[in-house]
Amino acid sequence: MRWAIAGPLEPAGPDAGPGKRAVVMTMGALHDGHLELVRRARAEAGPNGQVVVTIFVNPLQFAAGEDLDTYPRDLEGDVAKLAGVGADVVFAPTLDVVYPDGDPVVRVAAGRIGDVLEGEHRPGHLDGVLTVVLKLMHLVRPDVALFGEKDAQQLLAVRRMVRDLEVSVEVLGVPTVREPDGLAMSSRNAYLSADERERALALPRALRAGADAAGSGPQGVINAARQVLDSADGVVVDYLALVDPVTADAVADDYSGHALLLVAARAGTTRLIDNQAVEVSPEVQR
Repeated sequence: MRWAIAGPLEPAGPDAGPGKRAVVMTMGALHDGHLELVRRARAEAGPNGQVVVTIFVNPLQFAAGEDLDTYPRDLEGDVAKLAGVGADVVFAPTLDVVYPDGDPVVRVAAGRIGDVLEGEHRPGHLDGVLTVVLKLMHLVRPDVALFGEKDAQQLLAVRRMVRDLEVSVEVLGVPTVREPDGLAMSSRNAYLSADERERALALPRALRAGADAAGSGPQGVINAARQVLDSADGVVVDYLALVDPVTADAVADDYSGHALLLVAARAGTTRLIDNQAVEVSPEVQR
């Protein structure tokens, strides 16, 4: 396995065989959720393909006062973890490789997808995500890119960017990997104290409650999840929303079909996000 490559990767080329080049984009501090993405990338690439893992803490997606400076970094530890799960190349560019002229003048705009939910609470966040994702796609030149479904709005925005800008990369979502207690795996879980972690379990409990109420219509889903969150001590909710899984628009009260129940909340000073797919049935009037 090669690592810490500083410049763009060459295309696989005609002699590379029938395999694909698959990429997993990360900011490091790798956990089992990331490693599952790499395993899935290995399966997508095939035995003759190539799996590239990028590690780059992207300043464009952090707002002032967020944890850019303290975000966990452990490149050597990350490379050691990747050695056993099928990665061929670790692409860990420096800031001047990704943004050679400093802060980029031209950026990708997430449009209305970037104005709601995460975009409302973290203005410009998804613009920064899409800008670096597109840059890394150009630098790595993958056939397929894999993203975790935990960051549901991010995945939706990347899919829309690839579609709208005619980027010739297949985007695949990989189901959320959870801790044994149900908490979605995240690099930011390391910030949680034992007490805060216990409080954070309200997020997956709320999502399960909402999914269990799917037969009572959209408002029933929201009400069931909200009840769990409202009863959780020390959890401050940024948003709880039931949205269309393609547009991120809030669903109407009479909606039925596939939807995503999304939550963002803080346990202590740590902000966490999570989501649950829900098959909503219209509320039966009695």
